[in-house]
Amino acid sequence: MANKLFVGSLAWSATDDDLANFFSGVGTVVSAKVIVDRDTNRSKGFGFVEMGNDEEAKAAIDKLNGQELKGRPVSVSEARPQAPRG
Repeated sequence: MANKLFVGSLAWSATDDDLANFFSGVGTVVSAKVIVDRDTNRSKGFGFVEMGNDEEAKAAIDKLNGQELKGRPVSVSEARPQAPRG
């Protein structure tokens, strides 16, 4: 298992700091990034969080998947590598 997590179903108002604070309760957050549209600078509704180690990443999935962040239940899963663009 990798320690990088995909976080989906984010509220449009969620920020990088919101993500970091949400995940800090289960372990060390190395990085937290909400993905934004480069043209509109608006959230795309998902982000990525990197935890300190694999055990913390697993704990984050187990404890935070389905929990509410900014009024919306989020989905937390292991991040998969980006598909090559053609």
